Amino acid sequence: MATPQEKLAKALEALKTLQDQGITAIKTSELSRVHRERLSGNGFIRQIIQGWYIIVPPDEQQGDSTSWYANYWSFCARYLAERYGDSYCISAEQSLLLHAGNQTVPKQLIIRAINGTNSNTELLHGTSMFTMKSTLPAKAEIMVWEGIRMLTLASALVNCSPGMFKGNTTDVRTILAMVPDASEILGLLLDGGHSTIAGRLAGAFRNIGRDALADEIVKTMQKAGYDVRENDPFGDKPPVVLSIRDKSPYVNRIRLLWHKMRNGVISHFPDAPGIPQDHDKYMKEVEDMYVTDAYHSLSIERYRVTVELIERVRSGEWDPKDNEADKRQRDAMAARGYWLASQRVRESIKSILQGENSGKVVDNDHGDWYRELFAPSVTSGILKASDLAGYRNDQVYIGGSMHVPLNKDAIRDAMPELFELLQKEENAAVRAVLGHFIFVFIHPYMDGNGRMGRFLMNVMLASGGYPWTVIPVEERQTYMKALESASVKEDIGPFAKFMGWLVDEGLKGTPVAKV
Repeated sequence: MATPQEKLAKALEALKTLQDQGITAIKTSELSRVHRERLSGNGFIRQIIQGWYIIVPPDEQQGDSTSWYANYWSFCARYLAERYGDSYCISAEQSLLLHAGNQTVPKQLIIRAINGTNSNTELLHGTSMFTMKSTLPAKAEIMVWEGIRMLTLASALVNCSPGMFKGNTTDVRTILAMVPDASEILGLLLDGGHSTIAGRLAGAFRNIGRDALADEIVKTMQKAGYDVRENDPFGDKPPVVLSIRDKSPYVNRIRLLWHKMRNGVISHFPDAPGIPQDHDKYMKEVEDMYVTDAYHSLSIERYRVTVELIERVRSGEWDPKDNEADKRQRDAMAARGYWLASQRVRESIKSILQGENSGKVVDNDHGDWYRELFAPSVTSGILKASDLAGYRNDQVYIGGSMHVPLNKDAIRDAMPELFELLQKEENAAVRAVLGHFIFVFIHPYMDGNGRMGRFLMNVMLASGGYPWTVIPVEERQTYMKALESASVKEDIGPFAKFMGWLVDEGLKGTPVAKV
């Protein structure tokens, strides 16, 4: 008779077969009842709704939303295709968000389906899916993204509610900047006789400085006999001039976020002391913060580090050659990498204290920080050498976050824009807070984004003469919740207020973080 371990191994083999096919959202029929019970009982799969499961790591705690958010869109694609085939599409509003590069998991996904039931289906972690019985737009107005049927850019703009323009200004302005010309939009407006929508879209295009496109909409509709009354649906002006040359939505989206958020940062931050005259004294203060900083920064990332380990690394007692525990210990590798990276970060700060542009310094140096951060893990064999190659080539997800970081191709557009914003920004507090936020919003690396973001933050703080500031591990929940608010709700206030408090305590000589 097979042992329980052998039976579980058999179930895991069946699960691996599905994984090898790229399946993460599983239909009941794809696993036998016995396999489902064993896998579920041992924490390898979790039920979403009746008949559907997702694969989860066995050590994921009850209530952890990471696996669900990471697999949300793939589940929706499989579930909707299974239930409605080609007879559905997601709402115009959600389509617009996806066109803008905003893949944040929605609280409620609205579906239009010919066989819809006008009912709500509760999903995991407070999310849901509402399916309304509805006719669908013409076939030419529907496209497929990651297996999900959504409206084309033009159709989404024509069919979205007026509230989107005020409720999602960043995303809608990003979309408007992407429209190459008015022809597709005009075709939909003329065929539907949408004079009111035409006036709204003309006003929206004029709001972002695309007067020629706005004029074309108004004149063409009027020539066809429609009374078009242009109105601006935003109610305010964009905080920055948008680029209409970028085909990617990410450059304009990051640019809009930066300029929308910068005043909120300034209002919560103490004034910058300015570059200190005594560079050596400032660098000594940075060095004195190292143990505290390393302990808290690594602990935030769930590494189990101690002050003793950090001191062994700093003093050179860490011995990966003759000490097998040091050679293979993941936490020791992280501590050693943090020490090496910190040395490079200090060199960057020295360059800034000597008058170099902080944005240019970080642009030039951040790759060196990253390589030092993970070099010990590569040397010891924990990571592959290719992991030092640079920006990621796969999708990543943030534990417990509804925010989905940018796709791998978007990183190549977004990172140069971040460094350009840093180079042009005059306020050191804005460089520090938004530099950190946008960096982790993009999440350019497979690992180490939090540590890299905090390095960047402190280099930018140094550019204003602020003290090296440690985010205490005891405040991890506040820190992560504040970043989530900025990423999902575009509300930088909680993060700016939190960082302003920590920096202010440091200026007073009473830093919050202790070891």
